Order: sequence, then structure tokens, then C-alpha cells
Amino acid sequence: MQRRTFATGLVCTGGWCVLSSPVAAFAASFSEGDAALGVRTALDRGVASAVSLLGRTGGFLDNPAVRIPLPGFLNEAAKLAKFTGQQHRVDELIVAMNRAAEAAVPQAKPLLVNAVKSMSIEDARNILTGGDDSVTQFFAGKTRAPLSVKFLPIVTKATEKVALADKYNALAGKAASLGLVGPEDANLQQYVTGKALDGLYLMIGAEERKIRQDPLGTGSAILRKVFGAIR
Repeated sequence: MQRRTFATGLVCTGGWCVLSSPVAAFAASFSEGDAALGVRTALDRGVASAVSLLGRTGGFLDNPAVRIPLPGFLNEAAKLAKFTGQQHRVDELIVAMNRAAEAAVPQAKPLLVNAVKSMSIEDARNILTGGDDSVTQFFAGKTRAPLSVKFLPIVTKATEKVALADKYNALAGKAASLGLVGPEDANLQQYVTGKALDGLYLMIGAEERKIRQDPLGTGSAILRKVFGAIR
């Protein structure tokens, strides 16, 4: 079985060499198969935890880390709403946006799980030795496009019940044509879809970081072996 030793400095195995950093220094040897299994196990846990936390009532709305605010200039305009008696309508839109994200997230699990199952040795290596955003980059690269397609109709159905959503799109469309609003904020449903995915990847990454910080506490032998060696 091919084995490799990770340590600060030049790391070479199987014809490839990389410079490892002190953050990614490894104190033990394990096979590439073990490394891949450890990363898959961590990501599986991250997916299950993130979907469970976010795909329920309050998953986005009650979590400051992922709560979806009003987009762009509308967020500033909303500050004036309380003086015009429209605050309740703004609040209604914010709730609808976050409820839409909460409704969409459970639909992501099959695609996320498949992405983990199909992960290559190179993917595992990049995640294991990557920075804080390595998990986000992996899932975004593998799933963002298909999940955007899957989320959009769910988000649209949830937000179209709020009259202010249509008014926002009309206003944002005009603002975008004048260069006052970025394309990511020009359509409310697309904005919410993007923010829902950002929140989902963020929470998966947060769970993976918890495993890195306390692999012993996971109760998993493979996680202790792989992530315990890189602490």
C-alpha cells in the first residue's frame, strides 16, 4: 500500500510534490485511501449537520451567521420604511426570503452526498491541505450550478406570495440597467438562491472545521487518524 508522510517542507509521493505549510503539517503517516476516507467522512457529517440545521423553520432566519438580509440598496431603503408605515411589509419580505432558503436546502442533500461519493484523491488532498475555504470551493465547484437550478423554483414559489418581491424586481431591474445594482442583486429570487447556497456551504465548512479542531471528540477512528495527525 502506498503511504505518504506529511510534514512541514517539501512533501512528495506518487510523482507529485507540494510545499506544506505549518498549518497543514502532519505528524503521522497514512495511506491516500485513509486520507480520502477521512475527508469523505468529515464532509458526510458536514452535509448531514448543515442540512439538518438549515432545512427547518428558523434555520436561516434565526441564525445570524446565515440570515439572508435584503439585497443591496433595498437594505438601505428599508431603514426608511419605519417612517412610512411600511416596516411590516419589509419584515414580511425578509421572512419570506429566509423561509424560501429553509424550504430549498433539504433538496440539496442528494447532490451534496453524490459529490462526496465521487470525490477524487486529488479533491481529498486539496481539502485536507487547503485553507478555510477549501470545503466551500469543493462543493461550489461540484454542486453550485445544479443546485441553483434546483433551488430557484422553490425560492420563486415561496417569495412570489409577497407583493413586495415583484416590486423589488421591477425597481432592481431599472437600477441594474443604470449600473446602480450588480447583476447578483437584480433579481430577488436569484439573490436568495445564491445566499441560500452560500449559507449551506458555510455551515458544511464550519462542521468540517469543528472536526479538525477536535477529531478525538468525533468518536470516529478514521477521523481521529487523519485529522488528529494534522493538528
